Amino acid sequence: MYEPIRTKSVHSTMAGNTTDFPHRSREEELDIQLAGHLAALLAVTDELRATAPSQDLDTAAELLAEQVARLRGGRKPARSAVSDSEPRAAALHHRAHALAGRALVVAASRADTAAAILAAERMDAHAAAQGEPQELTGVG
Repeated sequence: MYEPIRTKSVHSTMAGNTTDFPHRSREEELDIQLAGHLAALLAVTDELRATAPSQDLDTAAELLAEQVARLRGGRKPARSAVSDSEPRAAALHHRAHALAGRALVVAASRADTAAAILAAERMDAHAAAQGEPQELTGVG
């Protein structure tokens, strides 16, 4: 029914020797992705701290920085400087909520409990800051 493949793959010959470029495991890729989401969340948190300082945001920023450093092998994340234009706090909370959700999905897929808990807490905090109702939905 199907004819067997008689020639070498074009992809392997175009790449030459496949050991020429680094290969990462799924866990390494997820670590990179999670660190990126958490670093983006940290940047938005720093912007929020500049517009509306609070102890909760200070604590969250430190915890986020610790998680990013852990995922990046001890390298500390770059911190966001205060921007000249002051964006609306509601828009920042909305962006932070979305970033925390993305981080939560990746943390759950790699079974990183500490990062998942932190992301879920940040989602709750930013949802509360936006005035969104907090509802738990059950399956069944």
